Amino acid sequence: MAHLQLTALAGGAGDEMEEVALLGSYDVEAGPRVGAEEGEGDDEAGMRRVQVRVAGMTCSACTGAVEAALSARRGVRRAAVALLQNRAHVVFDPALAKDEDIVEAIEDAGFEAEILPDSTVSQPKSQKTLSGQFRIGGMTCAACVNSVEGILKKLPGVKRALVALATSLGEVEYDPSAISKDEIVQAIEDAGFDAALLQSSEQDKVLLSVTGLHTEGDVDVLHDILKKIEGLRQFGVTFGNSEVEIVFDPEVVGLRQIVDTIEMESNDRLKAHVQNPYLCAASNDAQEAFKTLHLLRSSLLLSIPVFFIRMVCPHIPLISSFLVMHLGPFRIGDLLKWILVSMIQFVVGKRFYVAAYRALRHGSTNMDVLVVIGTTASYVYSVCALLYGAFTGFHPPIYFETSAMIITFVLFGKYLEVLAKGKTSDAIKKLVELAPATALLLLKDKEGKYSGEKEIDASLVQPGDALKVLPGSKVPADGVVIWGTSHVNESMVTGESVPISKEVSSPVIGGTMNLHGVLHIQATKVGSGTVLSQIISLVETAQMSKAPIQKFADYVASIFVPIVITLSLLTFLAWFLCGWLGAYPNSWSAESSNCFVFSLMFSISVVVIACPCALGLATPTAVMVATGVGANHGVLVKGGDALERAQNVKYVIFDKTGTLTQGKATVTTAKIFSGMDLGDFLTLVASAEASSEHPLAKAILDYAFHFHFFGKLPSAKDSIKKRREEILSQWLLEVADFSALPGKGIQCWINGKKILVGNRALITENGINIPGEAEHFLVDMELGAKTGILVAYDGGFIGLIGITDPLKREAAVVVQGLKKMGVHPVMVTGDNWRTAQAVAKEVGIEDVRAEIMPAGKADVIRSLQKDGSVVAMVGDGINDSPALAAADVGMAISAGTDIAIEAADYVLVRNNLEDVITAIDLSRKTFSRIRWNYFFAMAYNVVAIPVAAGALFPFTGLQMPPWLAGACMAFSSVSVVCSSLLLRRYRKPRLTTVLQITVE
Repeated sequence: MAHLQLTALAGGAGDEMEEVALLGSYDVEAGPRVGAEEGEGDDEAGMRRVQVRVAGMTCSACTGAVEAALSARRGVRRAAVALLQNRAHVVFDPALAKDEDIVEAIEDAGFEAEILPDSTVSQPKSQKTLSGQFRIGGMTCAACVNSVEGILKKLPGVKRALVALATSLGEVEYDPSAISKDEIVQAIEDAGFDAALLQSSEQDKVLLSVTGLHTEGDVDVLHDILKKIEGLRQFGVTFGNSEVEIVFDPEVVGLRQIVDTIEMESNDRLKAHVQNPYLCAASNDAQEAFKTLHLLRSSLLLSIPVFFIRMVCPHIPLISSFLVMHLGPFRIGDLLKWILVSMIQFVVGKRFYVAAYRALRHGSTNMDVLVVIGTTASYVYSVCALLYGAFTGFHPPIYFETSAMIITFVLFGKYLEVLAKGKTSDAIKKLVELAPATALLLLKDKEGKYSGEKEIDASLVQPGDALKVLPGSKVPADGVVIWGTSHVNESMVTGESVPISKEVSSPVIGGTMNLHGVLHIQATKVGSGTVLSQIISLVETAQMSKAPIQKFADYVASIFVPIVITLSLLTFLAWFLCGWLGAYPNSWSAESSNCFVFSLMFSISVVVIACPCALGLATPTAVMVATGVGANHGVLVKGGDALERAQNVKYVIFDKTGTLTQGKATVTTAKIFSGMDLGDFLTLVASAEASSEHPLAKAILDYAFHFHFFGKLPSAKDSIKKRREEILSQWLLEVADFSALPGKGIQCWINGKKILVGNRALITENGINIPGEAEHFLVDMELGAKTGILVAYDGGFIGLIGITDPLKREAAVVVQGLKKMGVHPVMVTGDNWRTAQAVAKEVGIEDVRAEIMPAGKADVIRSLQKDGSVVAMVGDGINDSPALAAADVGMAISAGTDIAIEAADYVLVRNNLEDVITAIDLSRKTFSRIRWNYFFAMAYNVVAIPVAAGALFPFTGLQMPPWLAGACMAFSSVSVVCSSLLLRRYRKPRLTTVLQITVE
């Protein structure tokens, strides 16, 4: 149940709640969705979601082409493509399309595609109903069938049960978050029958790397082993990569059992390891960088001789005389350049031709088209000039080095771009590296005692495993300490720099560092359920999302290349016609031999210098770096759209309890206004509140418990808990007809008499008079920022209890800091006006909305949004879900474990209000950087294209050669990526700076 939170049903009453997965359904492009808004969730029920690696994309025009190709496929509901990750997220109907169709659609668009394997690390499981088939032995008649069905249907979490006598099988639909298959088996066995799970509707797909696969015989051995494993549905072995992809039923067989079986059955000849998809992605990135480097080296090796033949050799008499010698009709120098440049143009530059052909075949254009047009024009002209000179004896200038230099510079720029883009995803890599590779599993004997330990792959840890964590090693999974004491550094996950003390029953987070003592922990969450995995998933999803500002760049990219080609043709025609008509002196084109070549060089420069990539990279690189930087500071952003909205926040609405306050309510006063004894009064109130889940009820129960029994209990924490439960069951009075009244309190019957515990409204509504003395006492408490809980019993007022919830120490400073940033803070609470105003005065908030029901908070937000203002809501993400969803920017303050609160756009992991300022400041700095990126990308093209077209030539006589234009184009996109990388230097704003306080 730790994965779940309560969310109001769409269109339902305020108190109707449903369970939803924390990571729920998250729209990669549009951000988080709450509930089943506009039926979207229903539409995508039963859809298959796949991640596809797409190779060959260079700019946003490419992503548009891939998205268009996917959307045109029958059965595809939604497709979102991320340029930087080279990845597509596709949602499709498995009845209408298959994985192969998705791959084929992308490949038809001119790109390479590969479906990424699901992983226990990367794919969070949704909470859903499973269908399990159980073998049931010992049934002899219909009465047995009815008995088993009756037992199964009464189990919590079982939706449907059907038992067949003839086949001795039972089919059970159950919620795995409420009941496990082992508990179902146990219930059947308790009824006197034998039971075992045969299969379930659940399945996991995992990629294993297998060492020891040297021959075909080894592959056959592996085949035989896998065939015998129950619960293994399908598998495929790739001998070349020593990999095996398996699909298995996790309800029948565990991943660790599969790995152990492979090792055991092969007598340790074969060893299997789970492949981490993030490390595979990093390997693919490294491979792409290596390929680009290899092409660059080849191009450089062939270009240097061409450059020397053109620029250096003519000045060395001996070499010059050799190069002008004839070999048949051709000069040796020209022939050498032709051979070398042909290799560059068609061998090294093949990738540009292939990519350009694929783009044009589908009616789209990209940077590759520009490179191909520019280099081909230069190469074809040079070949024609060479042949013309060979057969006429008149040798016009040739420009083979132009196409060679353009390709070399573009490849150099691409290589730098690949390296720089790799650095933008450093945040994901660092988070992945936090997870330890191995874990120490504590082994138990038949009696349940620990008999030893075994080192296993950390990805094979299962819930319930007892693990040993040594000093200086990382915690392998989320869990609870069952033995030992230590301090754990959680800064790498939560951003909290102070080591946290851990003892028995303390929760621990996977990936954090154990500092001092040895700990034994019991794993509670593994794989995608861990905090670290959810953070990685959130950051990755955010990095794949598109900020609205990017739509502008996508539009420009779609029309950019046709415009540039048109400008290039106009440039050629303008210079050529002007030269032909004698509009400029012949001396201008003398160096090029004629006005045709003179005009062609300007035209080629225009094609080559234009860069659509810089525009396409401006937003995604900045968003990618910003989300990673935010994660490092404990601020998780769920998407580029949330990041964009946060920069314009005008109002920040704070919930009071648990947000501005510490959320640790304590009773400070208990005052009786009747003849009842204080102990009896507290017993009465505690009995009534024992059935309530409200934090204030817990505070009252704790106070009453300590009043009666403090000092009589052992000091160990786990012992207190057990002893407390025993005493409560013996001490509390019997309660009947308990009911919670939202926003007011509770009512129930004790000893046949009605008791009311709640606020002033609850007491007065029931016609009970509050004595004047009690009213004065209550007002004094409320003015002191305390909450008064009034108690009435058997129709009369008997007393009240004062409760306080201390403010967070940073609350007042953060409120003041927001005001300095031009943001208006507002406090919304369900508490009474006096208490609310006292708390608001203490923190410095002037705008207070008190006595607001949970559903009314969303109305307050909508009222502030009427004038177009951007409103942020800061809450705890539990009872604030409607308000977080209604706000333009929802910020959920987490306690460091439930980090994936569905309704929020931001999750502040550290439970510290200072991160509200960090979130807004990071957003502002990110979009300031994006605007600079766009300015540079636009300014570059606006200035560079006219210069390349020769706009300055009549005044300065300077002509930009095509090879220099290619160099400029290559470095323009690199400069935009490097500009975004400057965000990695982001530092959280210091409150002393925000408040302009001078510290001496």
